[in-house]
Amino acid sequence: MAVTLDKRPIFVTGSERSGTTLIMTILGCHPNIAVPEVTWYYPRFRPWLFTYGELSVQENFKTLVNEMAYGLRKPFFGMDVNPATFGGEIHDRAMTFEQSFAGVFAAMLAQFADDQHKPRWGEKTPYNLFYIEQLLEDFPNAQIVFITRDGRDVCAEFLASSFGPTNIYSAAELWDSGQKSVRAFRESLSADQWYDVSYEELVRDPVTELKRLCRFLDEDYIDELLEFHTTPTAQQRGRTKDNAPLGHPISDKYVGRYKQELSLQDQRILAWTAGDTLRELGYDDIAEPHALTEEQVAFFEEMDGRYRAATLEAPGGWIVMESYNDWLLDQREARRKAGVWSQVPDPAPFPVGHKHEEYLSGMRAQRRWKEHFCIKREYSQSKSIL
Repeated sequence: MAVTLDKRPIFVTGSERSGTTLIMTILGCHPNIAVPEVTWYYPRFRPWLFTYGELSVQENFKTLVNEMAYGLRKPFFGMDVNPATFGGEIHDRAMTFEQSFAGVFAAMLAQFADDQHKPRWGEKTPYNLFYIEQLLEDFPNAQIVFITRDGRDVCAEFLASSFGPTNIYSAAELWDSGQKSVRAFRESLSADQWYDVSYEELVRDPVTELKRLCRFLDEDYIDELLEFHTTPTAQQRGRTKDNAPLGHPISDKYVGRYKQELSLQDQRILAWTAGDTLRELGYDDIAEPHALTEEQVAFFEEMDGRYRAATLEAPGGWIVMESYNDWLLDQREARRKAGVWSQVPDPAPFPVGHKHEEYLSGMRAQRRWKEHFCIKREYSQSKSIL
């Protein structure tokens, strides 16, 4: 089932720490484009639609609607709504599109666009880069904006941030797998559906690059796009450690940060893990690769899992977002016990069964390590980071 909109939806994606939030806030300054905070709808819900049963059954569909409507990291996208009636309003609006995941998605984003008095919406979730096929099944006329950044700088930011991979191998593998996952779409989609943005070119010559982006979107360029840093979203994120640059004008000062932040050994491990992809994307001066043994890879993966779980409750941690993700898992299991679903389809939807299934479906840590460290859930927004 698919939703085709008169005003083509825009999906901004790319590896985390590549500049997706920068593009999100820039496009949100356009008078015709409403771009809310991240939804995480595709990683969190799309692979698990089978656990809701047949969505043609109203009770099942309402369950999906409510979990999507009330599960945003920024509640209701910051809109002034009545929480008691919001789920019902989204349900009714989704029915004007279709009774499906895509219908709920379109209803949520249309609601935000109306709230912003704008005719068109865009959405940014970095991990959507793993779900391009599903995204295009749901929104066939969508336009996809993909931002690429030097994987070495991405990994340097990962290791300095409060979320994501915690060692160089795990960071490089995640970046590399994301770039590979979009390769076929970059090659096959038309020039009016797929657009590549280079982070380095954007921050060095933002006016030129934003004019090109606007031409792709068939929208007029306006200088106000460069005032993104003054918006409430940018100012709020700019007060956090991980998004501090967003509260300031665009700058190229973060290009090449890996040279000061990654050791030579880190650069060599990264080159072994993702060097071919770096070269393919046009990056050079790549270090001599240092091969890891299977035992070393296993060690990096286990330690990454341990650290991710143990730091969820740390200052700046992601325990609130993770607690909601865990709650979603509980609801799936509850529906299984209630007989709504019984088994995973064959073939299983991606990423079900993948070795990184939990990470690729939006989890920040693996459940086995959260249980190992007895991590308690926290639903208070006081610990949440946007």
